[in-house]
Amino acid sequence: MAGQETDGSLRERRITARGAATRDRIVQSAADLMYVKGVNATTLDDVIAASGVSKSQLYWHFPGKEDLTRAVIAQRGQEVLERENQRLQHLHSYRGLVRWRNALVQANSLQDGAYGCVLGSMANELADQDEQAVMTLAGLFESWEELLAAGLRRMQAEGTLSADADAGRLATGLMAALQGGYLLARTAHNCRPMEIALDLALDHVRSYLIDAGSGA
Repeated sequence: MAGQETDGSLRERRITARGAATRDRIVQSAADLMYVKGVNATTLDDVIAASGVSKSQLYWHFPGKEDLTRAVIAQRGQEVLERENQRLQHLHSYRGLVRWRNALVQANSLQDGAYGCVLGSMANELADQDEQAVMTLAGLFESWEELLAAGLRRMQAEGTLSADADAGRLATGLMAALQGGYLLARTAHNCRPMEIALDLALDHVRSYLIDAGSGA
């Protein structure tokens, strides 16, 4: 009897693992499609074809497109914050901010700015459609901004950024420049507007450096 229960538990775990893999495949396929085509233009039939699952499998995990879209936001948000945490967790200098800017511009230039920020693009499309999704996106942007603000506060603690600087406001300005730059680059299929927007925001941060001439 105990052996039967053990075998049953193992089968249940295998089914659960298989189901989780199917769910992950659906979400990844949807994320890729929504990034290129947009949320509204991506249909559930598109996702079924791209992921290779059946319609019943998709609906088992996601009763509707709204549920799938929210899962995509959660996955993309985690990916973006993990990436940005890697870039910003040790930020403590203006040069570090410039490296952050360069990494984002370089990555976006590989596709000529064609698709923009994965989070910003979804925020634009869903602004008047799904309040819960928009609230989740707002929280993700807030977390991203806080990574920037924390780096700026470290600069203040080390004496390279003026205590008069409002780290939170500067972080919001950097984020606004980044997202606006993404949008303009996407429209122009050229990353130059993104570069300009970020450089102007960085110039404002630079004006608060204790020794602006050193580029600390």
